[in-house]
Amino acid sequence: MNRIEIRELTKDHGTHRVVDHLSFDVLPGRVTGFLGPNGAGKSTTMRLILGLDRPTSGTATIAGSRFTDLRSPLHQVGALLDPQAAHSGRRARDHLLALAVSNGIPPARVDAVLEQTGIAAVARRRTGTFSLGMRQRLGIAAALLGDPGVLLLDEPTNGLDPEGIIWIRELMRGLAAEGRTVFVSSHLMAESASFVDHLVVLGQGKLLADTSMEEFIDARSTPRVRLRTSEPARLGAALARDGLEMVAAEEGRWTVEGIRAERVGALAAQEGIAVLELSDERASLEQAYLELTADRTPFSATAA
Repeated sequence: MNRIEIRELTKDHGTHRVVDHLSFDVLPGRVTGFLGPNGAGKSTTMRLILGLDRPTSGTATIAGSRFTDLRSPLHQVGALLDPQAAHSGRRARDHLLALAVSNGIPPARVDAVLEQTGIAAVARRRTGTFSLGMRQRLGIAAALLGDPGVLLLDEPTNGLDPEGIIWIRELMRGLAAEGRTVFVSSHLMAESASFVDHLVVLGQGKLLADTSMEEFIDARSTPRVRLRTSEPARLGAALARDGLEMVAAEEGRWTVEGIRAERVGALAAQEGIAVLELSDERASLEQAYLELTADRTPFSATAA
């Protein structure tokens, strides 16, 4: 199975511990978001998975093997860590062709990923003339080249325009739906919330969370309902019997803390009260993330 397994993974740089006894799995069939403040150890962890750094202790394996032991790495693992990796004097197609030849991948696959990533029209241009977004697409094309079962992507939306962001979001979802393992590091909370199914969160090298997106947010949210009714007095009295209070909000709406919309709807129906609008409110991924990592952020600015 194309799963990434991290066991007691530790990396020291001198006296500084960058990654501290991490243990978690990244499973196929879902997009796993890899979050954490600057300096949390995310990039180092990805480098350790890909054999670019050696761990001080612990293991990182893909389908049961270390990356350096894989016979055909590009066929099994695709990675985007640095969009500037392509030599600036080399043409885009030649960059991919060199990777393909070294891994026994047919040239036709090069043309296929150039089309898939939307840069076929500039395939003969030297990468030094590319914008950041074009280099990002080239890096993604390289990651897809071997049609791998495991993808590791570090900030894949960086430099992309709105169309590109939508494209990469749908691409990651589609790859996960095919049963692949998709592991994505990002600082963009709102964007991550639009495509991530599961979260792994680091802080100062330690594992802070390994849970589904929904569970992560719910654990850091107080249940709250927003509603509109033609009989606020009656509904307020019914809720008060359960120790709940309706608080006036904007444009004739009300909020109620400590309850879910399903329960309010059932109570209103029981009392014969018309409810015109009813919805649950919950914290955003950004709010939940900031609450968790507030004391694990080594670099933070102060207000002017």
